[in-house]
Amino acid sequence: MNSPIAGVSLVVGIRQTIRAVEQNKVGRIYVANDAESRVVEPLIQLCKAKGVEVIFVDSREALGKAAGIERGASAIAVLR
Repeated sequence: MNSPIAGVSLVVGIRQTIRAVEQNKVGRIYVANDAESRVVEPLIQLCKAKGVEVIFVDSREALGKAAGIERGASAIAVLR
């Protein structure tokens, strides 16, 4: 994944991303295709309801790397 998120404010992780979406602070989110659906599905539904763009990426590892962390991430949010 090229890093379209370099240099922007991010929130990393499912719980933090859900909280940011609920607070209307998010422009778009990225979700890893290999994340467990039971974990990410509530976030995806919330984003649909709030009109937040959801972008899928190949893996948790690639998403974590793009976010600048040394472990995988199921979801990240780009803040407005």
